[in-house]
Amino acid sequence: MKFALSLLVICAFQHTSLAAPSALTKRLENGLGRTPALGYNNWNNGGCTHATAESALNVANLLISLGLKDAGYTYVNTDDCWSSNSRNSTGHLVPDPTKWPQGIKPVADEIHSMGLKFGLYGDAGIMTCAGYPGSQGHEVQDALTLAEWDVDYWKHDACYLPCGDSGDVPQGCYDPNSSTKPYYGIMRDALAEAGRPIFFSICNWGRDSVWTWGKDYGNSWRMSNDIANNWGSVASIAARAAGIAEYAGPGGFNDLDMLQVGNGGLNENEERAHVGLWAIAKSPLLIGTDLSKLQNSTLNILKNKALIAINQDTLGKAATYFQPAGASAPVDGSLYPYWAGPLSDGVVVGIVASEGAANLSVSFADVPGLGSGSWEWSEAFTGATGEGTGVSADLPAHDMRVYKVSKGTLMYSVR
Repeated sequence: MKFALSLLVICAFQHTSLAAPSALTKRLENGLGRTPALGYNNWNNGGCTHATAESALNVANLLISLGLKDAGYTYVNTDDCWSSNSRNSTGHLVPDPTKWPQGIKPVADEIHSMGLKFGLYGDAGIMTCAGYPGSQGHEVQDALTLAEWDVDYWKHDACYLPCGDSGDVPQGCYDPNSSTKPYYGIMRDALAEAGRPIFFSICNWGRDSVWTWGKDYGNSWRMSNDIANNWGSVASIAARAAGIAEYAGPGGFNDLDMLQVGNGGLNENEERAHVGLWAIAKSPLLIGTDLSKLQNSTLNILKNKALIAINQDTLGKAATYFQPAGASAPVDGSLYPYWAGPLSDGVVVGIVASEGAANLSVSFADVPGLGSGSWEWSEAFTGATGEGTGVSADLPAHDMRVYKVSKGTLMYSVR
């Protein structure tokens, strides 16, 4: 969620229902998020102006007409600014009547009738990032409301929470000593008791090393600050994700943030690498652009069946760096060219020209999970296939290739 920096709030509060972290012992096993979520979030395409029923229904229809639903993108998620500025007299959240003239449930019902799912946004603090009512102190009430509306997905942001020892409640807090875990535990438990399976998306921007505890609290967790519409941001987030790959698995995944493809800040090579890195890192893939204006090149990347199959592999293991023989070691904070990770039926190998145009080569003998010998492979973006002891590619700057090497097609191996 992007901060509305013009908002200034000075307030004090007392929250009597906050549980101590040690009291939160229930592990999240809600049956959801067995593979990363695929769908759409409106924030990178218009922000508050698109938090409407009309926009949600337009997106749903476009997901179908463009073949994105058939490719697996099923969540239609509305971000901040969908609600009225205040709760009603009974303390319930109220959809903005201008933006949602029929309310939420009729829209959710229509989206469900299309074979899609519907998601909404909230906040663990006293307000959302844009200044609408947060869920703090209303977690049980809000969870029951979401269930009544047949909501399938709930993104829970981290604005306006206590920051440090001062008691201040700023819009955003990056104090490493300020824990968000108890607030997410309260909402987790409220959703679990609401009577409807609701995907719980933690959005605390990587605070509190959320990847170390996220699977016990949510189905995905943001592991970084908000993504920007440029290559530097994509590379930085991917580099950080490589170091926490071990925490991803069925039921809970590192969330690298919404996709920026289609928004003009990335060229085609960079869009390929952006989606490719998110896919092999097992991040949720949430499109955030004007679907009615998608270029064919972007649409083809998003609908790439081989890449989606890797992202949705049931093993749920994220790829990370590996160091080929003779290659320099990874540098902390910089995107490394060589990635690999296990699949249920093989291994994925990714190579990315992270710094500039490059000829990149990989010997399968250096890849974890493979070994010396001749293996068959297929490449996701070009459709090329082959067999041998390795792969190589001449890549323009910031481009990527993703290879699936299948264990079942091993020709011979000495390891």
